[in-house]
Amino acid sequence: MNSLGFNKAEKDTKIIVAMSGGVDSSVAAVMLKKEGYDVTGVTLRLYNQPNASKSKSCCAGIDIDDADKVAKQYDFPHHVFDYQDKFYDGVISNFVDSYANGETPVPCIQCNQTVKFSDLLEESKKMNAEALVTGHYAIRKGGIKGSKLFKAKDKKKDQSYFLFATLQDQLDYVRFPLGNYLKSEIREMAADYKLIVSDKPDSQDICFVTSDSYRDLINNIQPEINKEGNIFDINGNKIGVHKGIANYTIGQRKGVGVGGQEKPLYVKEVNKNQNYIVLAPYENLQKNKIFFKNINLLDKEISNKEIECSAKIRSTQKEISGKLKIIDESGYFIFDEPISATSPGQACVFYKNDQVLGGGWIT
Repeated sequence: MNSLGFNKAEKDTKIIVAMSGGVDSSVAAVMLKKEGYDVTGVTLRLYNQPNASKSKSCCAGIDIDDADKVAKQYDFPHHVFDYQDKFYDGVISNFVDSYANGETPVPCIQCNQTVKFSDLLEESKKMNAEALVTGHYAIRKGGIKGSKLFKAKDKKKDQSYFLFATLQDQLDYVRFPLGNYLKSEIREMAADYKLIVSDKPDSQDICFVTSDSYRDLINNIQPEINKEGNIFDINGNKIGVHKGIANYTIGQRKGVGVGGQEKPLYVKEVNKNQNYIVLAPYENLQKNKIFFKNINLLDKEISNKEIECSAKIRSTQKEISGKLKIIDESGYFIFDEPISATSPGQACVFYKNDQVLGGGWIT
């Protein structure tokens, strides 16, 4: 059995590597090429951002060139697929609509759900590839079927949170060869391979937002949603006027436009239907129980029962223990300690030790 779990020689195992032009996917492609696999690199043209900086871009013009140079250096085929329309419809449009609806989107999850693990995965199968390989920091365990998802060895770089919506048949088809490495080790490998991207900075924040604020993007695409409305305190008193609900997220403190209060105020509620926001002191944002919908389970044994596990609502936070209850495609989680700033549109992801059990979208 080879390192990707197939009962055939590496040279007889065709794989597609999703190459973003960054150091991680480049190392994944070259690592497998050096092991003897039949490697083909694919880069998705997701949006046209000629002014995107190296530190924020992903799959823009300069990244496509970098991926192509790596493929030429190690003599494997490289293709570019134009997914700009798919990316706009599946990710950017959803991003703007979420803010317009008073939600807080997680576009990296939407990107994995749509263009990467749906469209690109199907393209890979059409090319008769055994697997789609990505540079994600996560670990897939198991055989050809019924695989499980786990956190990466490098907990600071772990991306399992963004992969919770991966369907079982998709998880069975993809591979994450970097999951058992530290980021520092990948940088060293890139230097050893003499890759031109070895010192390239990691992409930061939201790849398609190239200005200082996502609000600029929203204003360019849907300026009509920036309609002024009232700001209330938790007692229903009007304390100000907002600039459009798309400019505010649950838990936000900076830029709320209200001063002179006894305590710092944070956004507690964004009401789309009546176009108002509610501000409150920090302690009023805390809660123990959250509800979610559209659950994707990567461990079917937890369905329709209450179990003890841990969960988190942001990729950067530590999981907090508690009780999970799932009923069909909805459910709730009761945390053992209060959490704050939960917003509709965010994802709640469940863990048992290092295994990802699944997740859902907060309502």
